[in-house]
Amino acid sequence: MIELTRLNGKPFSLNALYIESVEAFPDTTITLTTGRKFIVLESEEEVRNRVALFYRSIQILSNPHLRGDENEEE
Repeated sequence: MIELTRLNGKPFSLNALYIESVEAFPDTTITLTTGRKFIVLESEEEVRNRVALFYRSIQILSNPHLRGDENEEE
């Protein structure tokens, strides 16, 4: 989960595994795989950084196939 802030200033947690896209319209809009959208105060870059940190914390990128490595022996 990543911590974000709604436009009204209220914090909430979002499961980063369900994020499909993050765009700035100029407000940062997060679209989930379910189609649900969230508009947050954080910048697009900050959301990406929090997602990357979350992925590292759960070691989702430790799988060589998810990282895009062709040969995990190298």
